[in-house]
Amino acid sequence: MQEFLAMTYLWIKAGHVIFMVFWLAGLFMLPRQMIYMFPAAAGSDEEAQWAKRSGLLRKIILTPSLIVTWVLGLLLAWQLGLFTGGAGLGWLHAKIAFVLLLTGFHGFLVAKSKAMARGERPLSEKQLRLWGEAPGILLAIIVVLVIVKPF
Repeated sequence: MQEFLAMTYLWIKAGHVIFMVFWLAGLFMLPRQMIYMFPAAAGSDEEAQWAKRSGLLRKIILTPSLIVTWVLGLLLAWQLGLFTGGAGLGWLHAKIAFVLLLTGFHGFLVAKSKAMARGERPLSEKQLRLWGEAPGILLAIIVVLVIVKPF
């Protein structure tokens, strides 16, 4: 298996980056869709349309991309020696911690969007706008960790 991963490392890395971009695009879009749904009256056609759109975003882009990103990322981490005590991987430990935060944020947004689809408004419009900035901040930190490898 290790030999196969060595031969396909760059392909796995490319797939990881591609699906990470899909995942983050979805995380940028979902709060925006929730903001658009916010003023719609509970039970209205407009709310139903936004609920359908956010449901499709979750099912087609967000969750599959999250899973593929994690699977490919763990394969890359294994190849780098994370699970065998490889040296100089402090940056990778930090990256994984921030990706765990991003994954938790994903779950938080999914739960809130499902609540909104049921007619609830668990967050204010201002809170949705603020939460919409979280993926960009986490993405910037993760990219710096991966490119700069500060520790």
